[in-house]
Amino acid sequence: MPKLTFLGHDAFLLENNETRLVFDPFLSGNPLAQEKPENIKADYVLLTHGHGDHLGDGIEIAQANDATIIAPFELATYCSKKGCNVHPMHIGGEFNFPFGRVKLTIAHHGSGADLGDDALAYMGNPCGFLVTMDGKTVYHAGDTGLFLDMQLIGEMNSIDIALLPIGDNFTMGIDDAVKATEFLNPKTVVPMHFKTFQVIDTDPHLFRDKASEKGFNVTILDVGKSLEY
Repeated sequence: MPKLTFLGHDAFLLENNETRLVFDPFLSGNPLAQEKPENIKADYVLLTHGHGDHLGDGIEIAQANDATIIAPFELATYCSKKGCNVHPMHIGGEFNFPFGRVKLTIAHHGSGADLGDDALAYMGNPCGFLVTMDGKTVYHAGDTGLFLDMQLIGEMNSIDIALLPIGDNFTMGIDDAVKATEFLNPKTVVPMHFKTFQVIDTDPHLFRDKASEKGFNVTILDVGKSLEY
């Protein structure tokens, strides 16, 4: 049975008895994170885009664990030049890994890495991930606004858990995330990308109330807490 653990912001650990995947491991500099990067054990690191609060400690974790980074092509290439093992993908593409299947979805956002000295590196398109492990599918939307093609994602995939940003300002806010839930029709929704910074300090309980009124199951995970499904 897969287990999902919330590490804070958009970072999650997804694991079964054989494999550990970490999404967007922004731990250093994250005021809500409880785990240190050196304590994360992972076989794969999945990166939705190149912003510092998502690329985060991904390169360091991949290097320390000899893990493979799965990311859009340009971001994967950047990580490869840092000495990481990578598996580049792109929007709409799927691949069967030893642990299961990964498909990249669109995400309406940006993707770039601040290299300092007024330099910003282009990291290609941002993405979301559909990850199927042990016959169960998790949709990590990444940082995104609401988009109508979420209807297609919901129609074409039986989603067990949808991880949706609700923080507003940079991503969907609460009302748009409720509409995304309607489009996706997942068995469970877990909100993410809220409260880490003041500008995204939204109330996940309000999201839960509004989505529950529509008949959806919402689980709010505190940092460090897990959900088996």
